[in-house]
Amino acid sequence: MAPFGKIFTKERNPRTTAILAVAKANGLDLDVVHVDTQNPTPEFLKANPLSKVPAFVGSDGYVLTEAMAIAIYITSQNEKTTLLGKTKQDYASILKWLSFFNTEVLPKLGAWYRPLLGWDPYNKKAVDDASKAAIKAVSIVEDHLLHNTYLVGERVTLADLFAASIISRGFEFFYDKKWRSENPNVTRWYETVYNQPIYTNVAPTFELLDTPKLTNVPPKKPEQAKAPKAAKPAAPKPAAEPEEPPAAPKPKHPLDLLEKTDFALDDFKRFYSNNDEAVSLKWFWENVPFKDFSIWKVRYKYNDELTLTFMSNNLIGGFNTRLEASRKYIFGCASVYGENNDSVIEGAFVIRGQEYLPAVDVAPDYESYEFTKLDPTNPDDRAYVESMWTWDKPVVENGKEYKHASGKVFK
Repeated sequence: MAPFGKIFTKERNPRTTAILAVAKANGLDLDVVHVDTQNPTPEFLKANPLSKVPAFVGSDGYVLTEAMAIAIYITSQNEKTTLLGKTKQDYASILKWLSFFNTEVLPKLGAWYRPLLGWDPYNKKAVDDASKAAIKAVSIVEDHLLHNTYLVGERVTLADLFAASIISRGFEFFYDKKWRSENPNVTRWYETVYNQPIYTNVAPTFELLDTPKLTNVPPKKPEQAKAPKAAKPAAPKPAAEPEEPPAAPKPKHPLDLLEKTDFALDDFKRFYSNNDEAVSLKWFWENVPFKDFSIWKVRYKYNDELTLTFMSNNLIGGFNTRLEASRKYIFGCASVYGENNDSVIEGAFVIRGQEYLPAVDVAPDYESYEFTKLDPTNPDDRAYVESMWTWDKPVVENGKEYKHASGKVFK
């Protein structure tokens, strides 16, 4: 089958990620051509005489430039898509957020990180001004997401995919633990969108920063090769004194002190991300060594204080964010069950080791949750874990049934 068209872009170009995501979701094969915008080929210049990416050339000869237009065109090839919203107001709101991130967020982020990478001339005040402008723009998104799970409506749309790819540079270079604690709504939303299969299928690996990767200092200039100096005659060496053995490096995390395991939890996380739930669960039970890992039921202690379900879901997102330092040792799902003003939070996690505390005490609010150890050989406990990870069954609290409302995956 011939490709639907050709997309000219640069590697990891933020404006292109969403286009590749919706193309894959719609089953459209795009021939991706990486270009050098400083030394464009005649074929690329024919697609866009301004030598800017992305640019699209359809197999039928249709040429389209401008990221937003290309993204909408590719998305609209599926007439039943929900990525463009359900109503005309949804569609207008999607266009609003595409434009906002394309014109308000990305240029300011670019003016912040590009000089620090040596891609643009460096000026300390200009970088400082750009960082403040970018922070201000993103604060508007933070306020919006306080009351909304996604940018538009109650499910992922093109606006989320496009915006996540734009703001990814912030998470790549600047958004450390402190920033994420101050912007929990954007952080929760970004992790939610990023972990959607439609996005992870095309996006680069996502790693949260402990500290900013870039700070406002001039980029290092490439070192010039120095002429070798004439060698001086070597002075006689004094008799060597016996050296003390170097101190053993301190473990970075308490769980690093456990006996080494041959199983990497990241292997399951990748498998889960790329396979159906039923296949992933079968793989989980067959491969995880429970002498090295344990499974836990997690229940929120203060369910009677929960109000709106989306706020409860944000509560889970905040807890997940604060577990970041233990990410490599934990996988699980927690969900809100019920409806506004009548809901509960429950979940199930697999944790490195046989105790939960060393993994979760990095989150100051872990005491708000009750942890109950489960038996991986017990069919009822296994069924509970599977229901928590597939979100396909209600839970019963005090004799009352609560249906699944929303949830988050920590991986």
